[in-house]
Amino acid sequence: MAQAQSETVSPGKMSQTPLDRTRNFGIVAHIDAGKTTTSERILFYTGRVHKIGSVDEGTATMDWMIQEQERGITITSAATTCFWRDHRFNLIDTPGHVDFTVEVERSLKVLDGCIVIFDAVAGVEPQSETVWRQADRYHVPRMAYINKMDRTGADFFMTLGQIEERLGSVPVPLQLPIGSEAKFQGPIDLLTQEMKIYTDEKGLTIESKPVSDEYKDQVKIWRTKMLERVAEADEKIMGHFVHDSMDKVTVEELHAAIRRATIAGKIVPVFCGASFRNKGVQFLLDAVVDYLPSPLDIPPIKGINPDTQQEEIRETSVKSPFCALAFKIMSDPFVGKLTFFRVYSGVFKSGSYVYNANKETQERIGKLVRMHANKQEIVEEVSAGDIAAAVGLKDTKTGETICEKEHPILLESMVFPEPVVSLAIEVETKMDQEKLSTALKRLEEEDPSFRVTYNTETAQTIIAGMGELHLDILVDRLKREFKVGTKVGPPQVAYKETMTKKVQAVGKFIRQSGGRGQYGHVVLDMEPGERGSGVLFVNKVVGGAIPKEYIPAVKEGVIEAAKGGVLAGYPVIDVSVTLVEGSYHQVDSSEMAFKLAGSLGFKEGIRSGSPIFLEPIMKLEVIVPEDYMGEVIGDLNSRRCRVSEMGQRANVKVIHGEVPLGEMFGYATIIRSLTQGRGSFNMEPLKYDPVPVAVAKRLLEGGAGGRGGRGSR
Repeated sequence: MAQAQSETVSPGKMSQTPLDRTRNFGIVAHIDAGKTTTSERILFYTGRVHKIGSVDEGTATMDWMIQEQERGITITSAATTCFWRDHRFNLIDTPGHVDFTVEVERSLKVLDGCIVIFDAVAGVEPQSETVWRQADRYHVPRMAYINKMDRTGADFFMTLGQIEERLGSVPVPLQLPIGSEAKFQGPIDLLTQEMKIYTDEKGLTIESKPVSDEYKDQVKIWRTKMLERVAEADEKIMGHFVHDSMDKVTVEELHAAIRRATIAGKIVPVFCGASFRNKGVQFLLDAVVDYLPSPLDIPPIKGINPDTQQEEIRETSVKSPFCALAFKIMSDPFVGKLTFFRVYSGVFKSGSYVYNANKETQERIGKLVRMHANKQEIVEEVSAGDIAAAVGLKDTKTGETICEKEHPILLESMVFPEPVVSLAIEVETKMDQEKLSTALKRLEEEDPSFRVTYNTETAQTIIAGMGELHLDILVDRLKREFKVGTKVGPPQVAYKETMTKKVQAVGKFIRQSGGRGQYGHVVLDMEPGERGSGVLFVNKVVGGAIPKEYIPAVKEGVIEAAKGGVLAGYPVIDVSVTLVEGSYHQVDSSEMAFKLAGSLGFKEGIRSGSPIFLEPIMKLEVIVPEDYMGEVIGDLNSRRCRVSEMGQRANVKVIHGEVPLGEMFGYATIIRSLTQGRGSFNMEPLKYDPVPVAVAKRLLEGGAGGRGGRGSR
């Protein structure tokens, strides 16, 4: 990791910016849509940097990790603060690759708004849909920016149509492009009806002109559409619309109406540009000020008081008690662990104690910093609406709440996806064994989608993540950052086990060996759960058959037993477990006895519930020139791919389908050889489905280390 550089920031400009002039927003998109390029232009035009960084040259400020610079992709979300029109922007640039989707998830959780970037040639791509759904889940107001208008095949209106059809939103273009491809000159502002033409290469001089005859009809049509959509979303403008007085609506009134409708999530303002050519970014910055919410515009944060279990609301104000959510952990070789957090209410000073409401512990924050990529700016205090990082929080993890001990509150945490790919990892020399354990623990703290387990049967350390690239990067970091030499086995699929029929199971743990014995007895009703439901535990014991203090131990035994199934040791998912009956002994019963009884009962239930294997199914998009369609489709059929749709995008064919992950290892090389390097593909986790008989047989023969899919051939 690059060295973190620190400088002290006076309370000056940072703390003086009022909340209504603060914008916490992120940039999200599919890989290669131009997120980091746009972020670099934002830093340049806001005066945060004086030289435009380049992703291709590895000089992008926000892509500071060595692996990001080498590969030209964003791996970790980077935060920075900059200023525009006397407003403070707290900006987070996120990764686009599906393997790092957890970075987007945790960023959206703490942001007030976001800009979703689309490639004008590719339109709405699979990861665009994923980030859109994530933003929907957290009710994040957003704007769309159709980038790369200068590229061959750029089509603003095609992308606009896809935003509406595929994402089910109401896009409202506030700009139209002047030309496209090599002739793209800038945008037409539909509110002021002016052409904004860039006249220099750095995009610093912009000429405003009346709309030329060539675009007058187009502007008239789209301005009318814009006014209609804004009127549908805003009562004030609808009043003008109904009374046929739209010509009296001022640009300021339109700005205010678009802002209200955007914050309410009723519309998505759409802009266009070519960030790489330095065109369109300043208008995007204006739009962040004009249309995205300040911390005061979003509803106050809700949480649960851990003492009373009642819901509490914390107003976004410096006068409210302090509360914040930790959303990211980062290891720094010089200061140790950095904990990123979003402050929702109150004020917090450096050197004070905070209360972790999840763990019910107190910790002291040694230093508060604002981040500019990997550089640190020391600050004395943070307050409501701020995004900052703390040094000194040793026990606080991602998704946990920090607050005042006198006013405890538990904010809603985050749900992270389960890993789908695993690798066996071992050290090259015995001396590195302890270093490996420490390094893996730190990486696991940083990344909630990364898991480390130890397989006692094979005496192997298993690391699991969201994809081959994800694990490849982490193994590379072990070598470079932590100086641990490792060897890894081939990637394996994270299979699961589940049951297919309803059963009743009995779990008994009885030991008598002189003196006090052990006695635990439970009866469990078990049945298949809905896909994606995990393991649900319900207590329906009545009449004190099992004392209340032993119920959590039974649940713990069930959850622990679910970590390794009965067929080949894969985790059990999608099972509903109801504790209905049991018995206890006045002297011999203990929490341990009931935990073991719960575990034995669960295993017995799975064994008699006709267990099966489940495999991860991926949502697949393959982009190929038409000449190679036949070979690619034939190869996909051999990989058990179910093709759901075939379409056209510019001059290439697009194949959509669902395919088992086990069949897709090494597919990047295959698609290149089938299409002479011209094809590409994207995958993201979709669901778990039962495996075919042949794969199940292979998994049973291979035991817990069995693999299935092409990886085992």
